Amino acid sequence: MSMPLSKLEKFFYIDKLVIHSLDLALYQVSVLVDGEEHFVTDDKGKFLRAHSILDLQKQCRNLKAKKQVLRQQSAYDEMVGQSSKDGTNELEVPLRDNQLY
Repeated sequence: MSMPLSKLEKFFYIDKLVIHSLDLALYQVSVLVDGEEHFVTDDKGKFLRAHSILDLQKQCRNLKAKKQVLRQQSAYDEMVGQSSKDGTNELEVPLRDNQLY
């Protein structure tokens, strides 16, 4: 499910802003609102992506998120022949928008 950034900027609060690490230097944004995760899009419906975390924080600076995290999924367990315990190998690291942009 996706939601445009312009609509999200009108919300009073967003539970969590998640910056997904997709590849070496490619990031994408989603938000958690009322227990549901939505990917953030621009007004044309294109997913918000950037090659820098700071770029995404700048684009999302008007969102009132209670928490910000960087989420990374790893395929390491599969690569070494182990099965993951809960079906996902996910790491979330807290972030803070220091307005370095």
